[in-house]
Amino acid sequence: MTQSVVVQVGQCGNQIGCRFWDLALREHSKTNKEGFFDEPCSSFFRNVDSRYEDPLDIAVGDGKTKIKSLKARAVLVDMEEGVVNELLNGPLKDIFDHKQLITDVSGSGNNWSIGHHFYGNQYRDKLAEVLRRAAEKCDCLQSFFMIHSMGGGTGSGVGTAILNILQDQYPSVYRFVTAVYPSLEDDVITSPYNSILAMKELTDNADCVLPIDNQSLIDICNRINSVSANASRRTTKKQIKSESTIITSHGGTKNTPSRPFDNMNNIVANLLLNMTSSSRFEGSLNVDLNEITMNLVPFPRLHYLISSMTPLYALADVNLSMHRLDEMFSDAFSKDYQLIKADPKRSLYLACALLVRGKVEISDIRRNITRIRPSLNFIHWNEDGWKTGLCSVPPVGQPYSLLTLSNNTCIKDTFSDIQQRFVKLYRRKAHLHHYLEVNGMEMATFDNSLESLTSLIGEYKLLDQTTREIVTSPPRLKIA
Repeated sequence: MTQSVVVQVGQCGNQIGCRFWDLALREHSKTNKEGFFDEPCSSFFRNVDSRYEDPLDIAVGDGKTKIKSLKARAVLVDMEEGVVNELLNGPLKDIFDHKQLITDVSGSGNNWSIGHHFYGNQYRDKLAEVLRRAAEKCDCLQSFFMIHSMGGGTGSGVGTAILNILQDQYPSVYRFVTAVYPSLEDDVITSPYNSILAMKELTDNADCVLPIDNQSLIDICNRINSVSANASRRTTKKQIKSESTIITSHGGTKNTPSRPFDNMNNIVANLLLNMTSSSRFEGSLNVDLNEITMNLVPFPRLHYLISSMTPLYALADVNLSMHRLDEMFSDAFSKDYQLIKADPKRSLYLACALLVRGKVEISDIRRNITRIRPSLNFIHWNEDGWKTGLCSVPPVGQPYSLLTLSNNTCIKDTFSDIQQRFVKLYRRKAHLHHYLEVNGMEMATFDNSLESLTSLIGEYKLLDQTTREIVTSPPRLKIA
């Protein structure tokens, strides 16, 4: 069994990380009622004997060793210590190794260059050390999962500095990045600068990026709350199963106070749990993490995947009819269930993965691929570009779920929007002095980052223009 290390950076990254660890504990406690430290649990957690000053790691062995004290395979980084201090004083404080935390006081001031150059250089050795320590605690390290935002200074700046370290020191370990992009109503004026400066690093150094849009998360939360309200007033025939929505924190750590954005962060946490389910639990068609990049990333720079999750909640009627199952697959290709604003059906699919959990048969997956396939536009050289996975363990509170990951050229529209916002500021040279006064930051960095994004958008556009030309074979040689 392989292990993964979660690197959560900045306020956004640590808040999402908090929800991830809470829900991961909930998921493993549901499937591991005897309290053994087994292989699924070891993928994200260590079992330590905390009686010693330097706690000893207890190996999985035959999977029958009792859990002594769980420690998350996590690295927590924030240049403003408030959120990390909340975690260390909250219900989850015991699962974090205090040697794996790096904080400062003043923050990055919504400035990528302060996060990347100032703090990135100041803490580079310490960052490399905590990453090394986390890696050495793994028997078979397969991937790093980084969670951060693109609009702030620490998430974008320090986050990409860490990504550079991972690329330099662990080039053979997969680097998955969950990046929260700013919405159009974002309150950080310099977020277009931060986003595009960070995107060059993501394009160059990440293996796979899952872009997430705050507005999409808000829309999903509002949709669930609306359906829940209608169900409680009995204005709909659909009765939602209690505590089954993907925004609920029910069943996690007891007495956890609700924080702002918890519902939105729970959606992202569920995305990561569903994505890694096959590498943690048994199933008839398991998909390892390396298979995601292998099958969904045909070109190294085009590694941005659009994600959608369904169902958003479970109905009280637990009978899984074929109609309801087919509806789940149809919903997965609807814009209403995506975690980023985009329209894949109007663009070109390069590849698509269906990661299913729960009481579903392989024949159900194949039937729905056959049914949905004609409505999707796949690139002509990969018309059968489907990757399917089936994990037998469903999410807590639901009988089944579907996570869709697609590599689609429509992501270029999201990037173009950010590019336009960047150019509006950059033409006027607005706020540039805040960046250029940081040692190591130059005007060329802005130009190179903009050029990198323009080139990336151009690559997607070029694929969009691909026609289904039939290539005729050369005439065969005739032997007299």
